[in-house]
Amino acid sequence: MVFEFKLPDVGEGVAEGEIRRWFVKVGDQVSENQPLVEVMTDKVTVEISSPRSGTVLDVLAKEGEIVKVGSVIITIGEKGEQAAQRSQPTTKPSELSTVPQPAPIAPKTPSVLAAPATRRLAREMSVDITQVRGTGEDGRITEEDVRRHVSAGTVTAAAAARAEVGEERVPLRGVRRRMAESMAMSSKMTAQFTLVEEVDVTNLVAARETLKPAAEKKGTKLTYIPFIIKAVVQGLKEYPYLNASLDDDKQEVVLKKRYNIGVAVDTGEGLVVPVVKDADRKGLLDLAKEVEELAHKARESRLGLDDIKGGTFSITSLGALGGLLATPIIHHPEVAILGIHRIDKRPVVKDGQIVVRDVAHISLSFDHRIVDGATAGRFTGRIKDLLEEPGQLISELV
Repeated sequence: MVFEFKLPDVGEGVAEGEIRRWFVKVGDQVSENQPLVEVMTDKVTVEISSPRSGTVLDVLAKEGEIVKVGSVIITIGEKGEQAAQRSQPTTKPSELSTVPQPAPIAPKTPSVLAAPATRRLAREMSVDITQVRGTGEDGRITEEDVRRHVSAGTVTAAAAARAEVGEERVPLRGVRRRMAESMAMSSKMTAQFTLVEEVDVTNLVAARETLKPAAEKKGTKLTYIPFIIKAVVQGLKEYPYLNASLDDDKQEVVLKKRYNIGVAVDTGEGLVVPVVKDADRKGLLDLAKEVEELAHKARESRLGLDDIKGGTFSITSLGALGGLLATPIIHHPEVAILGIHRIDKRPVVKDGQIVVRDVAHISLSFDHRIVDGATAGRFTGRIKDLLEEPGQLISELV
């Protein structure tokens, strides 16, 4: 029995994917859950595993090919079955003397490593992408490599003429397209309101400095994000309507019983939001390590589907670039997102005296259909209290 394996839906709203790399070839024996292929979509690059054991009979999609979800990309037969047996034509006795003619074999296009957006740019500029020298990781061709190829005069004059003076057209593809769609959907589907609070983080800054050596011994860098995650989780336990979503069809608020915290990461391809699962069950240093690993995977386009699914609340921070304050956009279908902004030394009044303290702003954007202003204010106030007195956040380190 031949099993036709179709490209699965590897993410919400993803309709197609690029076959980036095959791990198997015709004739290979594969086992269940063995990696078959690496697929790059507009959201993530993910390894897809075999749902069954058997023999690879045919590989129907080439590396670099864009394939629609639901298309058959590989066929698998019974274990030990010879691939050639499936390709033999059925013949009648009178036909046995007929020598089959070999089918024409098309020349194989050299395989190149490039994102769908880069390939699209190359096509639009009439660039043969196989002639472009890649400067990215593992020889990956970037959009800048394509433009450099054009600037070097290695394409036709007609193609170069389309790059009009005074402007540049960049296709909205990949992660950036998904981000644009997500932001537009969020603005359309939610009634967003933002509340801003000023936080004296002097004690938090000191606590981080104290704990940095312990984190380094575990091989990780301690940022402020793990502290913020723990503060958020505590706040969500006390105000569960912020750890929720709205089922628009049934008009029901879905209160989430897990605390899966998305942490926005800025990458070369755009903003992605990997998710720290069950953050309430993890200590501060474990959170630090997981956040660092997810951010590293995001910047190398190695996030799997499970890394980006299931979030219940999100945090966004640009660190030192975070600005004074902002109004972050909710990661729909979640109902709230917390923005963390730059820490500056500022004069503040404390115990009747003007003193210099480390101060930052936090901004909570929330869906006003689900969360009222008073609840949002109490939640933000709880986060403020925990960050100003972080002793409760560091009681459990590992």
